[in-house]
Amino acid sequence: MSNANQATNHDKPKTALITGSTAGLGAEFSRQLAAQGYSLVLVARNEERLRETAHELSTQYSVDCQYMVCDLSEPGSPRELFNEMMKRDVQIDYLVNNAGIAGPNLLDDGDWQDQTRFYQLMMLSIAELCHLFVPSMQKRGFGRVINVASVAARLARSGGCNYGPTKAWVVAMSEELALTVKGDGVLVSALCPGFTHTEFHQRAGLMDMKNSLPKCFWYDAEVVVREGIQAVERGKRVYVSGRLYRLLDPLFQSVWTRPLFTRGDGR
Repeated sequence: MSNANQATNHDKPKTALITGSTAGLGAEFSRQLAAQGYSLVLVARNEERLRETAHELSTQYSVDCQYMVCDLSEPGSPRELFNEMMKRDVQIDYLVNNAGIAGPNLLDDGDWQDQTRFYQLMMLSIAELCHLFVPSMQKRGFGRVINVASVAARLARSGGCNYGPTKAWVVAMSEELALTVKGDGVLVSALCPGFTHTEFHQRAGLMDMKNSLPKCFWYDAEVVVREGIQAVERGKRVYVSGRLYRLLDPLFQSVWTRPLFTRGDGR
């Protein structure tokens, strides 16, 4: 696997920008990319956690680590982030679109502004960050983009009608983007984790669900991120993380077995 200093002939270390970088998969992406020698730009909403994480990573891995407070559920925030990188003269070579939340229920949560902020975070911000950062990667002949999706993108189910569909869009967009830029030295991958040990479920109030599932369904963030980084380097446009989920995914996609997994609750 290429590291930050081996990816091209340039001596300057490559820089990775990770959204949602202070917890869960984002924090693990930050650690693993720092370990490969990438300089970092950490993006999240909590300045205190950003400052602490940046100091920890720069100390542990001896890499330059900057941060920017940014709420990607706000329209205009991707452009502000891009403009700030231009102002700092920071070249982004590796983009990890990881920020996300469980989100509102499409039918039961009545505030449409909450819905639109969710779509801004889960889809529009990802599209805009790719729109802003990928063209310069194409011009330089090197770039990596990992868009964090989910196994929920691979299987329709009754419920909130928001999280899975937005992740399905991330998969579709990533796959088409990967095909578009594959000749330019830019590799794009949609990473589809299954259930992962992070803070996500606690924040979303889903701990009862987590505790009810067998342990074999759960993977550590270290495994998910390591597989995701390896997958993009291998040119995998869509990668389902976790051996169990890779075994199940063909059944989710098959016209013969998919109906077994997509039955609603009868409403």
